[in-house]
Amino acid sequence: MLRAISAVTVLLLFIVFGIPLQWISVKLGLPTKRWIPVLFHKLCVHMFGLRMTVRGRPATERPLLLVSNHSSWLDIVVLSSILPVVFIAKSEIARWPLFGLFAKLQRTIFVDRARRQETLAVNRMIASRLAEGDPVVLFGEGTESDGNLILPFRSALLGVFHEALGEQGGGFVQPVSVAYTRLQGIPMGRQHRPVAARYGKMNLPSHIKRVLREGAIDVAVTFGQPIKVGPGTGRKSLAHSTEAAVRHMTNAALAGRDTLLKPISSDDSAGVSLPAESR
Repeated sequence: MLRAISAVTVLLLFIVFGIPLQWISVKLGLPTKRWIPVLFHKLCVHMFGLRMTVRGRPATERPLLLVSNHSSWLDIVVLSSILPVVFIAKSEIARWPLFGLFAKLQRTIFVDRARRQETLAVNRMIASRLAEGDPVVLFGEGTESDGNLILPFRSALLGVFHEALGEQGGGFVQPVSVAYTRLQGIPMGRQHRPVAARYGKMNLPSHIKRVLREGAIDVAVTFGQPIKVGPGTGRKSLAHSTEAAVRHMTNAALAGRDTLLKPISSDDSAGVSLPAESR
């Protein structure tokens, strides 16, 4: 009950003060448009009882696309609390009460998969965010999983990023893993991971209440080695490489072997290049 009261209080305070400030920041293009969401999500991390461990670091090169696995709305809270990011999301989210407003204020790029004629406009929006130096987050699976496994990454989604880079000559793609590992300090089994994972037709308000009730969820975030993307990089090889990296990092975190993963050093940050292929 205390956690729920705290959550409602923080939410109301942000609605009263944060939303107007963020709206003004976005409209005027102020630097605060990036950092107000970070502060809000840091508060959410505390409010929901998330205990985060971050291995590696976000790449400093730009333009940058972060490609992550996806099992919960908590992924957005977690990643947004680490650095200022812009998400690529399905268009339905824009119509969600309150959450749609939050997404718009974070300058989310909405994609309607049923309307391919909007691809050019989406590409321009992605290119604009990248040109401004914003890291863009793409959930490579295109949907939520149960948190126990990584679904195949969709090369078509990465193709949108590749096309958006056309005018800039290239950029970097960095694999990112988000894994929910412990509940109340005890390693999560497969049957307990849905406490954090929200997938399928799970009711969102009910899942939020459950997270507030359970609390004390450990989450491991791992940043992999960035991949340099150029004109000759094929989207299929890019999807395969990022999927393999995210799967490796996620499996290591779930098995408690993530401490063995090699953090990115300054020498690694230039990224690796993939060979050209037929797309």
